Amino acid sequence: MIPTVDLQLSILATLRSKAVLLLGIGFLFWVPVANAQFKQKTYCNPVNIDYGYTPIPNFAQWGRHRATADPVIVTYKGDYYLFSTNQWGYWWSSDMLNWKFISKKFLRPWNAGYDELCAPAVGIIGDTMIVFGSTYTSNFSIWMSTNPKANEWKPLVDSFDIGGWDPSFFTDDDGRLYMYNGSSNKFPMYGVELDRKTFLPKGTRKEMYLLESWRYGWQRFGEYLDDTFLDAFIEGSHMTKHAGKYYLQYGAPGTEFSGYADGLVVGDHPLGPFTSASDPLSYKLGGFIRGAGHGATFRDVYNNYWHISTMVVSVKNTFERRLGIWPTGFDKDGVMWCNTAFGDYPHYLPAESGEASSFPAWMLLNYKKPVVVSSTLGGYNANNAVDEAIKTYWSAATDNKGEFIQTDLGNVSMVNAVQINYADQDVDSSFLGKSSGVFHQYKLYYSADAKKWKILADKSNNKTDVPHDYIELEKPVQARYIKLENIHMPTGKFAISGLRVFGNGNGANPGKVKQFFVLRTEKDKRSAYLKWSPVDNAFAYNIYYGTHPAKLYNCIMVHDANEYWFKAMDSKMPYYFRIEAINENGVSDPAEIVKAE
Repeated sequence: MIPTVDLQLSILATLRSKAVLLLGIGFLFWVPVANAQFKQKTYCNPVNIDYGYTPIPNFAQWGRHRATADPVIVTYKGDYYLFSTNQWGYWWSSDMLNWKFISKKFLRPWNAGYDELCAPAVGIIGDTMIVFGSTYTSNFSIWMSTNPKANEWKPLVDSFDIGGWDPSFFTDDDGRLYMYNGSSNKFPMYGVELDRKTFLPKGTRKEMYLLESWRYGWQRFGEYLDDTFLDAFIEGSHMTKHAGKYYLQYGAPGTEFSGYADGLVVGDHPLGPFTSASDPLSYKLGGFIRGAGHGATFRDVYNNYWHISTMVVSVKNTFERRLGIWPTGFDKDGVMWCNTAFGDYPHYLPAESGEASSFPAWMLLNYKKPVVVSSTLGGYNANNAVDEAIKTYWSAATDNKGEFIQTDLGNVSMVNAVQINYADQDVDSSFLGKSSGVFHQYKLYYSADAKKWKILADKSNNKTDVPHDYIELEKPVQARYIKLENIHMPTGKFAISGLRVFGNGNGANPGKVKQFFVLRTEKDKRSAYLKWSPVDNAFAYNIYYGTHPAKLYNCIMVHDANEYWFKAMDSKMPYYFRIEAINENGVSDPAEIVKAE
């Protein structure tokens, strides 16, 4: 289903963008739905899985924190399999919501101490799944399985001689196998065909693509795309074929930045030549959690396309990251799109009807609304839990049972879902990796007057790790107040980076944005200044843009501002922009499209 415009180096590189994670004991992990009798139809980013705790080497003084990145999902025998950087295992799911973790160290057979999968490649050849981890050496195994759900694996290739960092596999319709790799701010992304029997390369690697930040503004290095400190990095290859065309994806310009994205080049052959798309495929510049880089595209069991990629936290450590999943597809002209508009709001899960590409229009109800808490640790203030920024958080003074946070929606509103995002505060310095003793327990209440409370969700007996728990209600409730009460934390203080309530505020949508204009600089066509008249009853705006007026597939969410400095354009193309206002009740009518030459 195609979204409408309205929804729409070298080893240095390795050390910088793929810091090794040291993880502990793995275990079988299950994320339950709130009610075993009720099957949720929606999910919410970041993905709620048991991200392992890790100290990045040389950064242990910052404490333990959760992290993973560089994900790939493959659909295999009717289920979904998720692999990501250095988790000492992988997850599988039948519905893309509830994930089971399987502990597996993909070690070299002769070296049980080798740290395993970093930025893994996962491929399907016939009825066999293959897995390979990043390496610059020539003695890392490729593993195979026809029953990954049962954790049955064996080496397919004892030593994969050519190696490769940030690799990916692609099997074409004719059965020919290709590998892509590269993680550098100096060298390009490479591709090579492999012999399916020997896994030796057929010929030498070919250059696929090297960044062109002089033309494409979004490829510039830095949080503000200012090319400071280092040149931009290209990494994280992934190939998708559609209607005879080859869509090669790559991550850039740096995994720690809000503008981390997956770019796209398109060609008629798996090894090119390729033509670069003007804009990223997946890009998420605003909202609660930002970034959408180094990922992979896959199809669900109903044949809908999706894209999973890395999202950015980067608070406890530069490489503190999460995962996000977005609806993806191709329009009638073969243009590949990825819909990250409202990308951290609830979205429909895979469905035969095609609902997967739909946003249910459950709006955020408590942005910067009043908050009451049981206690506060230092400067980790209560309002940090409702400021739509995962980088900030509130922390209670303890992790004791009874610590709570209460959010006021402002008026009685229809509540459809709640997302609870835990933060890492004073995590036990001895805590590492995954453990069967890691779980969250809490109770969630709702009320119309903050006096009479009813249970919204009771997880007082939960025994699972739910760092980004998302609860869709079987039936919506009318409430003004939502209270989260702690019962048990796995480690650290009771701390929340986002208590996010979704539904409808039972009020009027915001008014239409007026006087929206775009001033594109003459000195540097990659940049433009956007400004508009503020809308009184709006707290945010979506700015859609693209190089064609009917293909505004990328979106920027802007909070608390009526201007934006946009630096991500293709200097050789005209651009089109459209803006809409957002509040707790919905979105405004779209403003007229503005062209910037």
